Amino acid sequence: MAPEENTITATRTSLRIVEALKRLDGAGLTTVANDLGIAKSTVHNHLQTLVDEGYITNEGGVYRVGLRFLELGEYKRNRMDIYETARPEVASLAEKTGEMANAAVEEHGQGVYITRAEGTEAVTVDTYAGKRVKLHCTALGKTILAELPEERVDEILDTHGLPARTENTITDRAELKAELDDVRERGYAYDREERLPGLRCVAAPVVPEGGDIVAALSVSGPTTRIEGDLFHEEIPELLRSAANVVEINLVYS
Repeated sequence: MAPEENTITATRTSLRIVEALKRLDGAGLTTVANDLGIAKSTVHNHLQTLVDEGYITNEGGVYRVGLRFLELGEYKRNRMDIYETARPEVASLAEKTGEMANAAVEEHGQGVYITRAEGTEAVTVDTYAGKRVKLHCTALGKTILAELPEERVDEILDTHGLPARTENTITDRAELKAELDDVRERGYAYDREERLPGLRCVAAPVVPEGGDIVAALSVSGPTTRIEGDLFHEEIPELLRSAANVVEINLVYS
């Protein structure tokens, strides 16, 4: 194997180890090696290098993802115009609805939450800034997909598939594309318990005049509250208004 290939393989192994530590919520050497099917000696070398470089920590033999990644993520996020522009509107949506409000962007075919705010009645869910989600099973994601060229949508679906998250997840490509047609027609998307049971969500796109989609805004909450006119009229109108403010600010501020 050429030296360049060795380097690429080593880099990929380090990244797999970091992802495993996140997924396992911290683990020891043997657990990581068994989980990935990699020799303990190899895993040990990578773990030690990552510790030495400050990317993971070793807490009594339990390795965990370090805060160095937070520094890198914050650096990236703070250089995004959409983050600073969307943040006050997300906070306002949370205050007006009392629920959870979010903004997300597309990166490598997945949705990435860049900011969120909790209203007074917001329920605790698994979202946080930096969390990545599949696009087909979220209102944010369907909003983004609806604004992308069809060839890009197909590329994303070919890469990430349509895995079921709940019994309501759309797992058929033709059905999803019909849903995306509806999203384009009405200007916002729904998540009807498609990613998490008991949770509904509405999302609207941020598309500056003459440009492409840069983000999506959403409001989510429990099915016991997000229903009727609130689900079908009030929240969509609030989202479209907030998205319009963000679009104008992106162009003129």
